[in-house]
Amino acid sequence: MRAPTIRQRATQPARVLLLLLAASAAASRLWSAQAPTPLPDLVALPPGTFAYRAAGEVLRDGRPVAAPMRMERIEHPLLIMRQQVTGAEYQRCVRDRACADVEDAAAPNIPVVKVSWRDATAYAAWLSRTTGLGFRLPTDQEWAYAAGSRFEDDALPAGADLTDPGRRAVARYDQGAERVAGLLKAPQPSGAFGSNEHGLLDMAGNVWEWTDSCFVRTHLDTEGQVLSDVVNCGVRLVEGRHRTFVPEFIRDARAGGCSAGTPPSNLGFRLVRAAGP
Repeated sequence: MRAPTIRQRATQPARVLLLLLAASAAASRLWSAQAPTPLPDLVALPPGTFAYRAAGEVLRDGRPVAAPMRMERIEHPLLIMRQQVTGAEYQRCVRDRACADVEDAAAPNIPVVKVSWRDATAYAAWLSRTTGLGFRLPTDQEWAYAAGSRFEDDALPAGADLTDPGRRAVARYDQGAERVAGLLKAPQPSGAFGSNEHGLLDMAGNVWEWTDSCFVRTHLDTEGQVLSDVVNCGVRLVEGRHRTFVPEFIRDARAGGCSAGTPPSNLGFRLVRAAGP
């Protein structure tokens, strides 16, 4: 067997160094993949009954009317995030290549914004997979129940002649504008808007939250009986200082993606834990 040449002897340490670096990188990736995802802080709300006005558009005899106020019941305990998902939490999903990156990524203690409904559901799927627990966006009923006294009824003033669609749209816009008057536009640190009676932070602050509820147009007859419902899940309900509807792919409603009413200042989200283990 021939002895290694000078060139071979010189390159052997470099090869060893490359192998060590590769092994270190692989170990780092393995550790990152296996690092447990921190569980979010959840608040448990007991089952309960509350007054709720269904979201969407209601037409009676072809003219817009307010949806009736009904008593709604949450049948099972509701586990919901105490605060909105932050920029740091969302970035873990981005680093795992399970979520699309967002511009102007928030600081660790500021809610992530400029996220679409699709982004929020992708994060919920990733969180479910990495924790072994089920997470999803809340329905509008669940969000309203969790918001408690922070939930704003979106019925327009009684007595006004709002059967004309144009006047009704203007009244809806003015109502939303009044509720957000003086509200800071930039996302604020978690907890800046205080907590409600359930201990949930920043409900109806300046970050509106995606829900899983679809836009529904309900047709009633002259007696108020339901004739038909038209469901459009390409548009989702967003909750905050006021209700509105936004197409599921929109990240910033101020850029023209708001389907009805005053555009939300920011789009973010919080999740509920799904039923099951």
